[in-house]
Amino acid sequence: MIILLYILLALIAVAVVAYLVVNKIPKKFHWIISLILLALIVFMSKKIVDSIMKPIRFNEEKVKRYAKVIDNLKTIRQAEIAYQKVKGKYTDNKQALIDLVDKDSFAIEQTRNEIVKVNRGGGIVIDKEIRVVDTIGYKPVKAEFAGKDYKSMFDLKKKGIDADVELKTDTIEKVEGIKSWVFVARVPKEQVLKGMDQYLIDQEKAALGGTEVKGEYIQVGSLTDVKTNGNWPPFYDNKDEKDKE
Repeated sequence: MIILLYILLALIAVAVVAYLVVNKIPKKFHWIISLILLALIVFMSKKIVDSIMKPIRFNEEKVKRYAKVIDNLKTIRQAEIAYQKVKGKYTDNKQALIDLVDKDSFAIEQTRNEIVKVNRGGGIVIDKEIRVVDTIGYKPVKAEFAGKDYKSMFDLKKKGIDADVELKTDTIEKVEGIKSWVFVARVPKEQVLKGMDQYLIDQEKAALGGTEVKGEYIQVGSLTDVKTNGNWPPFYDNKDEKDKE
C-alpha cells in the first residue's frame, strides 16, 4: 500500500513538473527543472526501494532474534522434562530448574519379571508373574546437557535480546479424576523485536501460525493442554539441524 502511494505521488509530481516546463517556465530555466526532476526521481526511487526492503530486512532480523529465543526455550523444555522425571512435577522456580540440571541425577532403572507365590485360600497356591523395577545406578542430569549453556537459559540478554522469559506451571484435569502437571515458558514478541518498525511488530503479533510463530509470544508448553511442543514452525527446528551439519 505504501509503495503504491509513493508511485502515485511520483507520477503526480512528474506530471506537474512536465506541465510547468511546457506551459509556464521559460526555456532558459529548463536545466534547473531538469535537476529538480532528477533529484525528485532519485528521492522517490529511494523511498520505493526502502518500502520494498523494509519488510525483507525486518523478516531477516526477526528470524535471527527468534532463533536465539527458541534455542533457549528448547533448553528450558528439556530441563522441565528432566525436573518432572526426577521430582514428579514441573517447576516455575528458575533457579531450582538450573540447580536440578547442575546437581541432580536420574535413577537408572532395570525392569525384570519375577514369579511369586499367591495364596488364593483353600489351600490353593498359584504362581504369578510380576514386574519388578530395580534402581541399579544414577546418571547426572547434566550429562544430557553437554554443550548447552543451561545456566544462562533464562538470560536472553546474554544473546543480545532485551527480553524476559516468563515461566509458569499448573495442574489440569483433561481426564476426569486425573490431574496432570503442565508448564509454559514464553517470551513476548514485543520485547524480542524492540527497536524495530512498530507497524511490522503489530502485524507479527497477530500472526496466525503456518510459516510464522503464532500469537503474541514465542512459547513452549501450555497451561491449557498437556503438551511440551513450541508454537514455532518446523523451519526453526530444521535450521538447528542444518547448523549442526
